[in-house]
Amino acid sequence: MTRFLLMNGPNLNMLGIREPAIYGADTLESIEEEVVEYGAKLGVDIDCFQSNHEGELIDKLHEAHSEYDGVIYNPGAHTHYSYALRDAVASIDVPVVEVHISDVDNREDFRKISVFDGVCFAKIKGHGRQGYLEAVDALLDR
Repeated sequence: MTRFLLMNGPNLNMLGIREPAIYGADTLESIEEEVVEYGAKLGVDIDCFQSNHEGELIDKLHEAHSEYDGVIYNPGAHTHYSYALRDAVASIDVPVVEVHISDVDNREDFRKISVFDGVCFAKIKGHGRQGYLEAVDALLDR
């Protein structure tokens, strides 16, 4: 069976509470449930992981190298500065889709920079929770 990792970075555990005007009212748990159910309908087993700690996220990406067929990754604030996580993505031979709930290109200037450009094969931004489902499709279409 095809296996994907759905990974979320710092502060995404606060979805539903954190700035709902930007991120919506959905919780991370409800998004994860929907993505897991969507994947199951398509024959994909999806494991979910969230951490506010860079090292834990790096370790999980390293595990993905031998455990998963693809990664759906919302790096949160790490998007803009974590070269260590960028290097972890670059070091694995598993396709990674970068996902952002909000349209980061239409927010503060610092959010327009992604250190993951060039190491993720696709980026989905500004589609809310739907972006995660689109990432599943993108991995399956790859």
